[in-house]
Amino acid sequence: MADIRIQNLHKRFADFVAVRDSSLTLEDGKFVVLLGPSGCGKTTTLRMIAGLEFPNSGSITLDGQDVTYLRPRERDIAMVFQLFALYPHMGVRDNLEFPLRNEGLPRPEIDRRIKEVASILRIEHLLGSRIGGLAGGDRQRVALGRAIVRQPKAFLMDEPLGTLDAEFRELMCVELRKLHERLKTTTVFVTHDQNEAMALADQIVVMNQGEILQADDPEGIYNFPSCLFVASFIGRPPMNFLKVGSGVLPGMTDVPVDGAHVNGRASGARRAARACATRRQRQRRTRRAGQARRVLRLALDRRARVGRRHAEGRRGQGPATRRWRPRRPAIQHRAHRAVRRENSGAAAERQHPRAPTGHAPWLASLCKGLPRRSAT
Repeated sequence: MADIRIQNLHKRFADFVAVRDSSLTLEDGKFVVLLGPSGCGKTTTLRMIAGLEFPNSGSITLDGQDVTYLRPRERDIAMVFQLFALYPHMGVRDNLEFPLRNEGLPRPEIDRRIKEVASILRIEHLLGSRIGGLAGGDRQRVALGRAIVRQPKAFLMDEPLGTLDAEFRELMCVELRKLHERLKTTTVFVTHDQNEAMALADQIVVMNQGEILQADDPEGIYNFPSCLFVASFIGRPPMNFLKVGSGVLPGMTDVPVDGAHVNGRASGARRAARACATRRQRQRRTRRAGQARRVLRLALDRRARVGRRHAEGRRGQGPATRRWRPRRPAIQHRAHRAVRRENSGAAAERQHPRAPTGHAPWLASLCKGLPRRSAT
């Protein structure tokens, strides 16, 4: 475990500035999320921390050591990529063992770490499988295991949940948070999804156009944004804005909005916030009570329907004497109806020989007065 310090980091690609004089301190053992829209510089910052990109200026310190221009293998850091970057020609166990074999660890230590990581991620049954036959969630677990098995000072994750479906992404958010609380390793997580950031982070760093706009805990980011971009980017639906006619100075109680003066006393704001929170709690309780009533109503309706069916029986038989009859397949039903039609047609022909079945009623009525065919 280690803290990471970034001082005046600057990265330029030709005429495009990806990261602009950014400074940040990532505390030891914290889960830090770099959040922002696409192209804001969060992935470039992560790659510079990992050593995959070198900055034009500035410094990066890992656990007190300057690692700005060190190679990735010289930094005690493990990275999880968006597309997992697993070796397809190897099995699951070989993928997990590969970084440990490169470090020259003995076989008993490798087996011990593999067993421990497989138990943590619940992939013991996948150790003998091939990578090509795994689902997306299992590949994600294997990629995490390959990073965890090294026991690094810090984890770097570049949108590892971006390729998963929404339902499994929520499940993996819970798994990642539990994993972090168990390992207590410094983790830097890159995402553009604010839901993931709010669910995972101890600290959120909001970036836009290569600059760090605000670094705070999730509650501070949500309730006390530092600028209009943070206020509009965080929250769904986003925060509402009012155009103010003039500047707002500290201590002002009346603010001109569209020619009208709005009282903005702090006590009134606190009361409004408290009333809003109470209203949300009341709505939440009402919603839960409504859901409980609907579930109870459905259960009672189902019980009533079952009771009516048992009470009615079949063809006058009571519940005690009613016998269960297996449902016939559709083809048997069709054959049974055809036999009944043939039998009814033969009986009609014996009774009225000149009245063919299936014809108009007036023809059958004309044949009623004709003599019947003798039995001989």
